[in-house]
Formats: sequence, C-alpha cells, structure tokens
Amino acid sequence: MKLANRMDLLSESITIAITTLSRELKASGKDVISFSAGEPDFDTPQKIKDAAVAALDAGDTKYTAVDGTPAVKKAIVNKLKRDNNLDYKPEDIIVSVGAKHSLFNIFQAMINEGDEVIIPAPYWVTYPEQTKYSGGVPVEILTTDESGFKITPQQLKAAITPKSKILILTTPSNPTGSVYSKDELIALAEVLKDTDITVVSDEMYEKLLYDGQKFTAAASISEDMFNRTITVNGLSKSVAMTGWRFGYSATPNKELNKAMKKLQSQSTSNICSITQAAAIVALEGEVDSDIEMMRVEFEKRRNLAYDMFSKIDGLSVVKPSGAFYLYVNIKDVTHNSMKFCEDLLADVGVAVVPGVAFGLEGYFRFSFATSEDIIVDGINRIEKFVKSQK
Repeated sequence: MKLANRMDLLSESITIAITTLSRELKASGKDVISFSAGEPDFDTPQKIKDAAVAALDAGDTKYTAVDGTPAVKKAIVNKLKRDNNLDYKPEDIIVSVGAKHSLFNIFQAMINEGDEVIIPAPYWVTYPEQTKYSGGVPVEILTTDESGFKITPQQLKAAITPKSKILILTTPSNPTGSVYSKDELIALAEVLKDTDITVVSDEMYEKLLYDGQKFTAAASISEDMFNRTITVNGLSKSVAMTGWRFGYSATPNKELNKAMKKLQSQSTSNICSITQAAAIVALEGEVDSDIEMMRVEFEKRRNLAYDMFSKIDGLSVVKPSGAFYLYVNIKDVTHNSMKFCEDLLADVGVAVVPGVAFGLEGYFRFSFATSEDIIVDGINRIEKFVKSQK
C-alpha cells in the first residue's frame, strides 16, 4: 500500500508525542512529572456538565446544522459582542471540532499551491504543518526574548511578498504567553493596509491574562482589520473543556464561510450536539466566576514557576503575560533542545517540550497548568539536571 504523497508533508506533533511518552513511562512505574501538555488540570465547571446532562435527558442527541445550532451560534455572537465589542451575525460563525479544526478549514479553503503564510516564531506547532499540508509555504518571523517574543511592524513589512496570503497572530501566545497590546496591534494593522493579506487571529487563551492586563481582539482594531480578520477561538483552555472539542471561527467573509461549511459538511459534519448545548452556558458568561478562579490560580503558579526558574544559573525566562506556559531559555547550557529534553526525561523524570518544535531553538516550553507542589518538585529536578550539565 502506498500512502498519499501529501502525508510526507506532515510531521507528528512533538507536544502530543512527548505527553504520550511521559504517560506511558508513568504507567510503567517510572517516577515521571510532565509539564508538556497544554491542558488545564481543573475539571470542567459543574454548570457546564449539568447542561450536558440536561441535553441528554431532553434527547438532544441528533444531527445538527453543519456549522452549529442556532442557539450556540447566537451565544457566540453575544460573547463576541460582550467581551470583544465585535458585531458578527450568526451566519458569520462556523462551529468546529476544536480550534485546530477551525484552522484546518481555513487553510484548506484559502491556500493555493505556493501561497505564503506569515507565522511569528515561536509558534504553536500546528500552524506550519497545516500550512504545508494545504500546499502553502510557511514564512517564519523570528522573535527574541528582548522583544517579548512579539513581531515588530518592521519585521512584518519585510516579510510581505506578492505571494503573502495569511498572517497568523496568536495572542496570548502558545508557547510564550506573550500578549499584543492594543497599540501593538494598531501598528501591525497599519502595515497590512492596502494589502490583500488575511489575518487569522488565534485567541484561545484570551481569558488567561495576568497583572491586570486587558485583552484586545485583533478584529476590533478597525473596520479594515474586522473585514480582513478571521477570529478563531474555543473553550478548551479558559473553561477547561479540552476533551469536549469546541472551537469556532468568525468572519464576515460570506464566500469563505460558504467554502468552510461545504468542506466541513464532507468531513466531520456537525460537532457533538451535547457539546454544543453545554457550550452555551460558558459562552453566555454563566461560569465566569469559575474562569476567574482558574485564572487567579494560574497567575499564582506563573509567579512561583517564574521566580524559581529565574534563580537557576544557566537558565533565563521572560515573564509571560498570558496563557499557562513559560518559554525557558537554555542557550547557556545547550542549543540542542531536543537532546536536552530527552536527557531531562531520562535522568530526572521531567517531561517538557523542546523549543525546536515551536520554531525557535535553544528553549523549552514548561506548562504550569498543574499544582504548586508538582511545579516545585519539577523545577527542583530541572535545577539538579542543569547543574549536572556544567
């Protein structure tokens, strides 16, 4: 059997591979602590689970419209207006099997062979893989600790060519936790004027901001940005609904929405009817107190992990403004993040994700979406390992 050539364009997700390996090692009796998964350790809020049970009891178990039920799409429209001051219509919304599915729909519907997708690095591992699978060319813009892992208008301008089709923006960022301010987004928007570039704004971590920061949606910057931006979001991270698989895209582009709906109708069709019913509770703000509880706890964990890493000789880290990751600089120890992470797991039983997976070598990603006791134990092990490398 010969596989399709396009499968050669895809690489396995390193984050998933490392998380799976750490679970297997732990199941075999090894003393392993994993900081590799991008998943809250909190349970889904009870009101959401209750809504799912109610949907089951009501027999809400049938096919729905491909792009989502009218009720859940209305809830998304309300959320985007309430939280982000964005005026979308229900027909502007496509509900998909997680934000990763939303991105797949977008890339498959938009990218032709040779189209360029501008991707700031470090980036979430899926962006370049889906770009290549769709026939596109990833164009990476490298960022630094000094820039807070954010691109500048000058870098964006230099990256644009006649083949540029899409710019990916992720705020807050996975893997760095960086957050673009309103002024920074305005400056990037100015560069995009008079271009045909579409902005795909991944805002999955919007509820997880720290130090009193306020979130700004890319599409809210101006009418021009609203028209050129596809907002991608979901409930996995901020509402601890990773396994429920709920994501969505929002854009006023009727042609694109029609194409994505057609594609989804021939792939997954609608997402789980129970998930859609339960999601309404989260989208309408009924679990905002639960979200705030988790956010506060994540901020405490961030502060703890940041303080501990900052004291380890040979490591440095930029304090993240959002999400639940630290992107730890190991360049004073090694530039080979893969070997560093393999040896770290083998020697002291700590799983983290190598920076090479995110397009910026010399780092590892550390998820602090776990208890303070585990964070302390894990970082102490990392410190012991780093000392052994000198």
